[in-house]
Amino acid sequence: KILYLLSRIDLDELMKKDEPPFTFPKTLEEFEYAFNEYGQLRHIKTGEPFVFNAREDLHRWNQKRYEALGEIITQYVYELLEKKCNMTKAILPVDASEDEPTTFIYLSPDALSNPSKLLVLIQGSGVVRAGQWARRLIINQDLDSGTQIPFITRAMEEGYGVLVLNPNENYLEVEKPAKSSPLPSPPEPSDEPAEKRERKDDKEGKKKREFYEKYRNPQKETETERIPIRENGSSEEHVLYVWDHFVSKAAAKNVFIVAHSYGGLSFVELMNQREMQVKNRVCAVALTDSAHNIWLQETSKGTQDWMQQHCCNWVSSPEPLDTPLDPMLPDCPRVSAGTERHELTSWLSFNSIFRFFSEVLEVKEDEEMEETSNIVTTRSSSLKSKHQDL
Repeated sequence: KILYLLSRIDLDELMKKDEPPFTFPKTLEEFEYAFNEYGQLRHIKTGEPFVFNAREDLHRWNQKRYEALGEIITQYVYELLEKKCNMTKAILPVDASEDEPTTFIYLSPDALSNPSKLLVLIQGSGVVRAGQWARRLIINQDLDSGTQIPFITRAMEEGYGVLVLNPNENYLEVEKPAKSSPLPSPPEPSDEPAEKRERKDDKEGKKKREFYEKYRNPQKETETERIPIRENGSSEEHVLYVWDHFVSKAAAKNVFIVAHSYGGLSFVELMNQREMQVKNRVCAVALTDSAHNIWLQETSKGTQDWMQQHCCNWVSSPEPLDTPLDPMLPDCPRVSAGTERHELTSWLSFNSIFRFFSEVLEVKEDEEMEETSNIVTTRSSSLKSKHQDL
């Protein structure tokens, strides 16, 4: 049957569609792409945006090429965090031994020492790493919409310390050692001389192997195994770890959080684990198209009430930006992000989020001033009555 199929296949046509090797450039320059003055990725020679289908009918190869470019983008964003935003890496776990897998977060110079305000950024799930909201936006739109850099620079201008989390770097991927081939089963008895039979078997086996390797499985992908990073093996674990080892130790009186998509779920999980600490330290939380669910995550009534007062969720919606929407669950107010595209919700609610933080802080400071003046008034009146008694 295979021989019959082979005879019907135009091998020349198949050869044209033979999959090229998965070897891709290691730098943006080698890819012949660069970011222009508007932060858009453009081809160096043609000025065209990135083209996914570089080779027709080779979806797997195009996808691998896109992923290779994505890895370069990740390193490019790290460079921007360090050079443009003057941030530094902190290695996790903080007590890591030399031979265990590690991850890292980024901190502004005053992240732990700023006495007033600290902004914590938590991205969604997937391939994105520290400093990114959406890889697709960085590649197809621009750096402003796809990275967290506008949030970082605006926060620094407004006097915040900044912590950039890295919740998707959960494991080290290593190549699996090659498995030893099982011993071949003994051949069936035959009338043919052994030497002739071996030559024939070799020839047929080689043909079959070549056919399958070339046309059924053009390139075998490397088999890998994942070694989890201690206490950072998931987004939820990572957020809790950073809270315990960094945020809770920071000097800032007021902590603010922006959490996108799955980052919102990880924040709610943090509240489940550290409810009183979060309530005492966090001033306001801006969620963008958050994936949290207070029923499935079994949040307490106290958490739900606190979220009503201190959180706001900008969700994908056809309504204009900041239009109040019906709350799905009794947790926090939902407003429109002014877009129906999930990955754009953080960028399009950017100005609204900083306005929300300023308003919440203003109310808090007014209340504190009122409390202070009440204490002073009470103290002076009690002193007065004491003197009158004398």
